[in-house]
Amino acid sequence: MTQYLEFEKPLAEIEGKAEELRAMARTNEEMDVDDEAAALDKKAAQLLTDLYSDLTAWRKCQVARHPERPHCKDYVEKLFTEYTPLAGDRNFADDLAVMGGLARFNDQPVVVIGHEKGSDTKSRITHNFGMARPEGYRKAVRLMEMAGRFGLPVITLVDTTGAYPGKGAEERGQSEAIARSTQMSLKIGVPVISVIIGEGGSGGAVAFATANRVAMLEHSVYSVISPEGCASILWKDAEKMREAAEALRLTAQHLKTLEVVDRVIPEPLGGAHRDPEASYRAVGAAITEMLAEMKNMDAKALISDRRQKFLDIGSKGLAA
Repeated sequence: MTQYLEFEKPLAEIEGKAEELRAMARTNEEMDVDDEAAALDKKAAQLLTDLYSDLTAWRKCQVARHPERPHCKDYVEKLFTEYTPLAGDRNFADDLAVMGGLARFNDQPVVVIGHEKGSDTKSRITHNFGMARPEGYRKAVRLMEMAGRFGLPVITLVDTTGAYPGKGAEERGQSEAIARSTQMSLKIGVPVISVIIGEGGSGGAVAFATANRVAMLEHSVYSVISPEGCASILWKDAEKMREAAEALRLTAQHLKTLEVVDRVIPEPLGGAHRDPEASYRAVGAAITEMLAEMKNMDAKALISDRRQKFLDIGSKGLAA
């Protein structure tokens, strides 16, 4: 069953009534509910269009966090072939919040890295809800070093609320590990492409999103802090997250205007979770186009392009 978000409750009622009618008809063959169900379907479709035609920043946060939204593992399975995972950081442990390895994209050898949140309670605990520890970022550094050595493009899929803030992670050098991952992203002489598929939270996201080309799914978010965290700091009240979300300008549309990201990838009506296959196709097409844009760039040009991209961020101010 579809899980509905808070602002989708009116839609849930209409779609629920349509399903109730069809369920009654299945138990009683003499009932003819086709016209009534079709009318409800039409009404639901119009309401869905209206709801998603002008989502607020906070509602986009809710869509980006939807539990049924496709995750990194799903995109890897659908878009890449011959995926061979690499485990561990050769220092402490294997962090299951970060998945990555060698693969082929459109038959081209690549390195793919991403945050994996998990899809049910057990897997979410296993993957630590996509919040990476230092060993996760050090695993990513290993993969990026390998990509640089063998001339393989790096594709990252970002979906995290942020790096894990636990005591053990801090003791093992969380901030240093994030910095090393960001540094490695900047220095390797291969194309680096990042797609924010859900949440892009703080330095935990930047460590994977320091790329030549950064794309965001239409209803994903990317911010230095969560709206709840921002509200707690500025207003001492996490319930002001709606105001914080607007102020943070964390939507794909805001960030494209501010030139923090390069492109916005359209999602199916109602979000990626309503039609995952369409989302996979859209992300795959965007990655193909972005790789083609860098096809003729040598290592020096790629590094310079990436460096200049991040030096230019903010140069036009916040007037957008």
